[in-house]
Amino acid sequence: MTEEDVKSALKEVKMALLEADVNFKVVKQFVKAVEERAIGQDVMNGLNPGQMVIKIVNEEMINLMGSETTEIAMQPGKAITVIMMAGLQGAGKTTATAKIAGKLKLKGKKPLLVACDIYRPAAIEQLQINGKKQEVDVFSMGTDHKPAEIAKEAIAYAEKNGHNVVILDTAGRLHVDEDMMAELQEIKETVTVHQTLLVVDAMTGQDAVNVAKEFDEKVGVDGVILSKMDGDTRGGAALSIKAVTGKPILFVSMGEKLSDLEQFYPDRMASRILGMGDVLSLIDKAQASIDIDEEKSRDMAGRMKKGKFDFEDYLESMKQMRNMGGLSSILGMLPGMGIKASDLEGAIDETQMKRTEAIVLSMTKEERRNPKILTPQRKHRIAKGAGV
Repeated sequence: MTEEDVKSALKEVKMALLEADVNFKVVKQFVKAVEERAIGQDVMNGLNPGQMVIKIVNEEMINLMGSETTEIAMQPGKAITVIMMAGLQGAGKTTATAKIAGKLKLKGKKPLLVACDIYRPAAIEQLQINGKKQEVDVFSMGTDHKPAEIAKEAIAYAEKNGHNVVILDTAGRLHVDEDMMAELQEIKETVTVHQTLLVVDAMTGQDAVNVAKEFDEKVGVDGVILSKMDGDTRGGAALSIKAVTGKPILFVSMGEKLSDLEQFYPDRMASRILGMGDVLSLIDKAQASIDIDEEKSRDMAGRMKKGKFDFEDYLESMKQMRNMGGLSSILGMLPGMGIKASDLEGAIDETQMKRTEAIVLSMTKEERRNPKILTPQRKHRIAKGAGV
């Protein structure tokens, strides 16, 4: 490939990276590295120079973010693993803490959630509610003790009650400040913390990188969780954080539900950043949605093969779509769509979809199965029941 071929293709790549909110310095270094590798390289059969550059970009991006998925490092045998969660206020730390507990429970661990945020009573309550949903124990000492003391007591409680993972939900601040860092350092000095996980809001883009850098320099971070990845962001923060701090991205949080915490796959994120979609994550979401009620999904698929699709099937498909994050989320993962949530405003009327669902729910089961029996009187009753 000639220098002209490479530079021409990289113009679009550079724009895609900047639109995905990748740090400008990271973009500059990354583009230079791709240029050095691409110029003079043979073009593979079946590809044009532009496609060959995209292939190299994709490979380099995966290498930069880590070519393999990274797990939380657990202590061997029956030893207790202590995980400290850190992050700014509003990043989704408390929710992510409960989500991780749920993930570990599914893997056969017995986690204990610990409320170390003594400044927001609502945070303690939120952790207790989320813990209950996940059927995970929550340890709390209220707001009258230091977070380091609470952490120490929680580990003693875990030892007595057979918990093998302790997850500390620490306090956040609106901005990085000395008090917060001192508090986290005190916890680390009081108890042995095996993993410090930082939760950063992917929607903050460039700021997410600065936050990760400061936390890593002052407290030490072992891994990062990107929250709010279900929004407009393409996830450029993932590439920037890994490039700037060298710390692995462990999970991405795709929604408010406790089940919406996904393993971080560098190859899928590379496709998403480049606006090439994320079909594999879409498949995972679809599979998880089907697994919730496999029998219903099988029945519906069988009826559709026979050319039958009634209003009962419509309701079931709407339910599955919601479990997958909604239509906007699904479209955003399709290759070539390049759709952001903001692009869909007005194009997809969620209220109209809810209105249609309300109409269907106002029907009897018999009416949903056989719409031919809908007389004007029945239609009037349904409209009245749906409030339309």
